[in-house]
Amino acid sequence: MFWLMYLLIGAFVGILAGLFGVGGGIVIVPLLAFLFSLQQFPPPFVVHMALGTSLATIVFTSISSFRSHHARGAVLWPVVRSITPGILCGTLLGSWVAAQLSSKFLSLLFMLFIFYVAGRMFFNVRPQPKHTLPGTVATLGMGTLIGGVSSLVGIGGGSLSVPFLVRSNQSMHSAVGTSAAIGFPIAVAGTLGYVLNGFGVQGLPGGSVGFVHLPALAGIALASVVTAPVGVKMAHALPVARLKKLFAIFLLIMGVRMLIGL
Repeated sequence: MFWLMYLLIGAFVGILAGLFGVGGGIVIVPLLAFLFSLQQFPPPFVVHMALGTSLATIVFTSISSFRSHHARGAVLWPVVRSITPGILCGTLLGSWVAAQLSSKFLSLLFMLFIFYVAGRMFFNVRPQPKHTLPGTVATLGMGTLIGGVSSLVGIGGGSLSVPFLVRSNQSMHSAVGTSAAIGFPIAVAGTLGYVLNGFGVQGLPGGSVGFVHLPALAGIALASVVTAPVGVKMAHALPVARLKKLFAIFLLIMGVRMLIGL
């Protein structure tokens, strides 16, 4: 039954990614936390495993995404190269910090992030260009911040990197494509961090490598890759603006549920 649930989550996430251009972590983390609780995974590490597994799935989905954007010339590779060292440092640091925090505190952080994303989607908040891309030091600092926050909430960073790039006077097209490429080092470093910080932890379920649950990873990654093109087709046939508001409400409901469970 749980294998089927992993596949369903992956299918849902793939459609959302194609339909709205959002990363899957914002949905994967709370759904996996719920499933892992049903499977009686150790309560102190349920959220840690949901975060680590979410980042591991993004390794696979980000490759497909940034290759597609690269083919359309939408990836600003100089920006990717300049921000990646900060991304790696921030993500590894964030995964270490997460390992020191309780599941309840991590749930609170994720809940607050859900409210932030849902609010921006519901009110269709669009970042406005304000300045050019910052220098090397500032870019490294922003990369560290994006990587750190992304690893703490199990996402690929698009909710943070796209606004940063648009405010830096980059087109939305380039911002989305570059953000997809930035998501790959976030996912790789985050997965590595959660694997290493989960080694030696007693009582983790079978099929786990550190804080990454391999059966969930396989099911979600497989289904999401298959259904992402379906979401892209739906984006051209459905009222996406109205669906974004419904998705924002869905996120708010998940956030409130997490708040009640704290």
